[in-house]
Amino acid sequence: MSDPKQDVLDMLRELGELTMLEEADPQSFRVRAYESASHGIQAYSGDLSKLSAKELEKIEGIGKSTAQKIRELFDTGKVQKLVDLRAKHPASAVALLRIQGLGPKMLQRLRKELGVQNLEDLKRVLAEQKLRGMKGLGQKSEEKLAEAVRRFEAQGATSRTPISVALPLAQRVVARMLEVPGVVHASYCGSLRRFLETIGDVDVVVAASDPKPVMDALVGMSVVDQVLVRGDAKTSVVTRRGTQIDVRVVEEKQLGAARLYFTGSKGHNIKLRQRALARGWTLNEYALSEIESGKVIASETEEQIYEALGLAFIPPVLREDQGEIEAAEKGALPRAVPKILGDFHVHTSVSGDGRSPIEEVVAAAKARGYRALAITEHAEGTVSGVGREALLEQRARIAALQKELGSSMKLLHGIELNIGPKGELDYDPEFRAQFDWCLASIHDHFELDKAAQTHRVVTAMKDPDVRMIGHLSARMIGGRPPVDLDLDAVFEAAEATGTALEINGGLPRLDLSVDALQRARERAVLFVLTSDAHQTDELDRVEYAAMNAHRAWIPPERIVNAWAPKELLKFLEAKRPHEAARGAR
Repeated sequence: MSDPKQDVLDMLRELGELTMLEEADPQSFRVRAYESASHGIQAYSGDLSKLSAKELEKIEGIGKSTAQKIRELFDTGKVQKLVDLRAKHPASAVALLRIQGLGPKMLQRLRKELGVQNLEDLKRVLAEQKLRGMKGLGQKSEEKLAEAVRRFEAQGATSRTPISVALPLAQRVVARMLEVPGVVHASYCGSLRRFLETIGDVDVVVAASDPKPVMDALVGMSVVDQVLVRGDAKTSVVTRRGTQIDVRVVEEKQLGAARLYFTGSKGHNIKLRQRALARGWTLNEYALSEIESGKVIASETEEQIYEALGLAFIPPVLREDQGEIEAAEKGALPRAVPKILGDFHVHTSVSGDGRSPIEEVVAAAKARGYRALAITEHAEGTVSGVGREALLEQRARIAALQKELGSSMKLLHGIELNIGPKGELDYDPEFRAQFDWCLASIHDHFELDKAAQTHRVVTAMKDPDVRMIGHLSARMIGGRPPVDLDLDAVFEAAEATGTALEINGGLPRLDLSVDALQRARERAVLFVLTSDAHQTDELDRVEYAAMNAHRAWIPPERIVNAWAPKELLKFLEAKRPHEAARGAR
């Protein structure tokens, strides 16, 4: 069985992306129409495949042309418009849009005038200095793009799949495998289970009595573009976006050993095998067993294998050969965040890019058991920003909602300020001071050098209204590289001003990164886990922030919204070390 809703969303996403290339305009009418249609489809809860074209048109954002394409997909298994666009715009060319500063208009020119169709072509014309000869461009533009390409390759964006793409894909494959008769278990493993921000391929382990129906189901999925290997134990396929999916079928009794082996990391597995050998045992993807007799000691669950090896269970996010086995021996593994009691970076439909009304957001937060919630629309300095009048109207609505909630949850009227190139913030100080919670984030001027980027962030931290810095590096995994920052100077400023640092759970960001978190771990810096939600179902992303914190071994006591309710509310109401500066303005 296919997933009609996801099939339509995949089709609309690709149509939008290829139309943007075709028309060289990310804001063209058709591109925006596909985006609007996607939002409508996401909100629809019924079976799309059973709707006629006329019925599809009744869904918000779905026009006549889009409705016909959706029916064409269900009726024929393909959309001719999409087939034609794919022929004109190969995946290798589409991938170039992930390079910072290379928009659809420039890419169209490079393809037409210089024959650039892939990354190697682009690197060649840059090396031959051909861009500077194009009308409207020059040496500076050429050097800027060359640097963007270098940074794009440095972050592994060319050969690995961002987690924001890989995780939904893996979840979809797992869901399909679980529909197959005879399957008793299916789960993704590999670097994705360890929650790395980019992955080489998607590994799925399935426990089933008969592998053939499992492999039939995999190759029949609409996301599959090519079958690389088809076998009983393993089948490998590739999606149109170039992500490889490996599905392995094992016996139910082998499941624990298989999940452990295929989760990795390589270094972690080597140390476990050495531990087994020291006891006269062998450990592989089938079992932990005695070398001489072959007797199985443990195989059904990972917990049994770790216990047999004299270790506490090590969560997948910690299996990176960074001292976790030694910590497990001592009972000193880092603790996961036990419970998150609030979210302090949440947008509603008041922001230009928000999708859910405030009433729905507050209800969803209450259902999660939150004790505090900050509504933080984009400030006027961003594309999706909000003016003063709308914010004042929202403040009155928040006050009314607070009365309805009573003491069950504290609502904060917050704002996400934009940090300007010199550290300037939106609105005037008097207006900013009226908010209950201000976070400040970088949304532009990504090209500034390290000194300038560091200065703008530190300057924002020194403003007495800024309680938290959002998505510090402003990166987009697999796309925009992080801005160049002196992290030690930023952490020092965070200590001095009492400014918390956000751990953003949005999969495209996961910012702060694990590397940055590990550097900050030894400093007296506080962290806040956030979802950066733009619609209610994204509130769950705070759990991804918690996983990133756990990967970096950040203790829960350093995470503000993991504190007990009394301490959390006290923090929200507290004055910062430089709060007195407000009176000196």
